[in-house]
Amino acid sequence: MNMWDMNNSLDLHRLRDVFLYDHDAPMLFSSGLFLWLFAAFFVVYVLLQHRQTARLLFVTAFSYYFYYKSSGIYFYLLALVTVGDFLLARLTAHEQKLWLRRLWLVMSVLLNIGLLCYFKYTNFLVDFVASLTGGTFRHYDIFLPVGISFFTFQSLSYTIDVYRRQLTPLTNLLDYAFYVSFFPQLVAGPIVRARDFIPQIRRPLFVSSEMFGRGIFLIMIGLFKKAIISDYISINFVERVFANPGLYSGVENLMGVYGYALQIYCDFSGYSDMAIGIALLLGFHFPKNFDSPYKSASITEFWRRWHISLSSWLRDYLYISLGGNRHGKLRQYLNLIITMFLGGLWHGASWNFVLWGTFHGIALALHKMWMTVTGRKKGAQSHGLRRLLGVLVTFHFVCFGWIFFRNTEFASSIEMIHRIVTQFHAELLPQLIAGYPAVFALMGVGFLLHFLPDSWEEGCSRTVIHLPLWGKTLLMLVLVYAVIQMKSAQIQPFIYFQF
Repeated sequence: MNMWDMNNSLDLHRLRDVFLYDHDAPMLFSSGLFLWLFAAFFVVYVLLQHRQTARLLFVTAFSYYFYYKSSGIYFYLLALVTVGDFLLARLTAHEQKLWLRRLWLVMSVLLNIGLLCYFKYTNFLVDFVASLTGGTFRHYDIFLPVGISFFTFQSLSYTIDVYRRQLTPLTNLLDYAFYVSFFPQLVAGPIVRARDFIPQIRRPLFVSSEMFGRGIFLIMIGLFKKAIISDYISINFVERVFANPGLYSGVENLMGVYGYALQIYCDFSGYSDMAIGIALLLGFHFPKNFDSPYKSASITEFWRRWHISLSSWLRDYLYISLGGNRHGKLRQYLNLIITMFLGGLWHGASWNFVLWGTFHGIALALHKMWMTVTGRKKGAQSHGLRRLLGVLVTFHFVCFGWIFFRNTEFASSIEMIHRIVTQFHAELLPQLIAGYPAVFALMGVGFLLHFLPDSWEEGCSRTVIHLPLWGKTLLMLVLVYAVIQMKSAQIQPFIYFQF
């Protein structure tokens, strides 16, 4: 084979890789492939700015391609949910008989939750039944499509809102397909409500200089959080500690827990920042999904700041449906525990997630009880030393929960806690920091940036917004160079891709 043929073969190979799904290299916002594809996508998107239907078709097609590159042939599930809920919502809206409206809603719930249960919980449920009956558990080889928890919840919220008469159903399937599949938030949220997003679909495309600058800023901080802080401390420290907690002292285990708290925050909020930023570049507004959650002085405040789109979804469609606080205090506490129990199960088919969710449900109920006993009003803010103590207690409770969230085996969680309590050895901390200088430097930077006043972030955002285009481009190139220098050889998927 001559050099010309070899070059042609390599080019065809690269071109094939662009279009074919690779299980070991899913499409990520932080990958070089996506950055190049998005640049090309954005050019076509701008050229179609005055051709609305063509633009919607183009974005929807790209979204399905994006999902195919994330989950392979399972994009058909996205299409099934889209067409099914579109038709069921229209049937619900036009039906006057209450029992038939409820029937269409139940069918939508069965469609979405049924798919979720099959792909996510089949092995978990079969294993649970086998353990109760003494039978033999046979593991089924079922692939978990990326983002199925997100797009099923998003589509289900649409049919529920239509059933509640809070939303008029769409008459155009393309509009609904655009809403459900919109690629910035398709595979890991935020869970965008139809009533917030659908009114934006047919508006004339408009991206102000502030939206563009804000979008670039969010993409940069999201990339910094994910590809520099989260990935580096995960690969070089956190994974090692959680893999074998018994090999490390208590102080090393505790630092590993602190590292994971920062890792999961930077990983998930980084994805949300990039999703919100990309949407802004395309002329769409997404709600904020994280609001410095480790600044919270209570567990209730934490859930107002952490994964806001999921916590508000659980509140509006599960907690309120269970009765909320309308049937007395004891019922309210039980509803909180049930909601968080199911919220934990939403994260994965494993008892560690169930335990984690139950911990948080009990903590929320106890905090509500404490608020009732002390007479403090909802939303009341503490100040000074009292708030500082509240932040410390809340942060460490959340970190305690992360131990069970991160470890797949209950025994590993107990081992980690045992090492922290009985084999702490604080004198090893200087040696530990000296052994992992880059890890602890990044952890220090990550927590420092997290606890800075919100006005500092807003100031940085304004600075980027007012930079000329060449300045924004230079900043992005510097960040991409830093990512290339620090990235590992192995692709690091976003943590919430597994949910």
